Amino acid sequence: MDVTNKTTVNEFIFLGFSGVLYLQLTLFVMFLTVYLLSVMGNTLIIFIVFMDSTLQTPMYIFLGNLSFLEIWYSTATVPILLATCLSQVVTISISGCITQYYFFFSMGATECILLAVMAYDRYLAVCSPLRYSLLMSIPVCLRFSAGSWIGGFIAPLLPTILISHLNFCGPQKINHFFCDSDPIFKLSCSDTFLVEALGYTCSSIVILSSFLLTMSSYGHIVVTIIRLSSREARKKTFSTCASHLTVVTIYYGTIIFAYVRPPAKYNFTIGKAVSVFYCVVTPFVNPLIYTLRNKDVNKAFRKVLAQKSLLLDRNMKDI
Repeated sequence: MDVTNKTTVNEFIFLGFSGVLYLQLTLFVMFLTVYLLSVMGNTLIIFIVFMDSTLQTPMYIFLGNLSFLEIWYSTATVPILLATCLSQVVTISISGCITQYYFFFSMGATECILLAVMAYDRYLAVCSPLRYSLLMSIPVCLRFSAGSWIGGFIAPLLPTILISHLNFCGPQKINHFFCDSDPIFKLSCSDTFLVEALGYTCSSIVILSSFLLTMSSYGHIVVTIIRLSSREARKKTFSTCASHLTVVTIYYGTIIFAYVRPPAKYNFTIGKAVSVFYCVVTPFVNPLIYTLRNKDVNKAFRKVLAQKSLLLDRNMKDI
């Protein structure tokens, strides 16, 4: 597109969920409550894993990584979402928008890779229990964790660089509550074909490859569970994977719907609604699923509370 005689835009305006005031205030209270509970829940999981030595195993080290990731994943978008509920004009500079785009998709890619790694960890634990400690030792676990973060932050790097070279000449209103790919492309007066193609290719490769690896791991797990002779053994084995499988279903279901599709099919209203699930709901649901369904985490939580209560009683007696 010819950009001659067009005014260069220096900032964008988020439209968010526009509507009547009482509805926006209701959304603000709801989103703020869920966000705070999400941060507290994920922080609690990190604290429990760090404090209880019995949970310092590969499975819970990965869980601690996921909780740390979820805190920043939601923090990358939710504060602006809350601001759009309270203010009619919420702006962001173009450089700030591109930075948000990079960190949001980096953490999204990291979560995809990390969920695939966690599924592989459960596959080794269920299908190769005798070799598990050798195949998934703590050093190996830490390398997998580091690789997930590094791979996640490399994945959107090239599309981000290409987006930074686009021209934006107006309009400047982003029909979203964060700098998602489609709303950015719609506002550019440059030819976006290359960056769109590259962005969707990268997203599809990361999402689908990690999803297929995850499903492959669980396919092998299901076959192994079915072969177990004891009903009690089948129930116990499946319970170790149920929480992770629930998280995988919620997360992949929404991001595949949002990003693995032709660009022309994008609907801004549906896109914003779906984004709420993986930006707000999923980080909130994850700690609930892992704490309510996981006996080890519940036991460790009670143990930490008992230790802190005992320490507090001793301090009160000393006073």
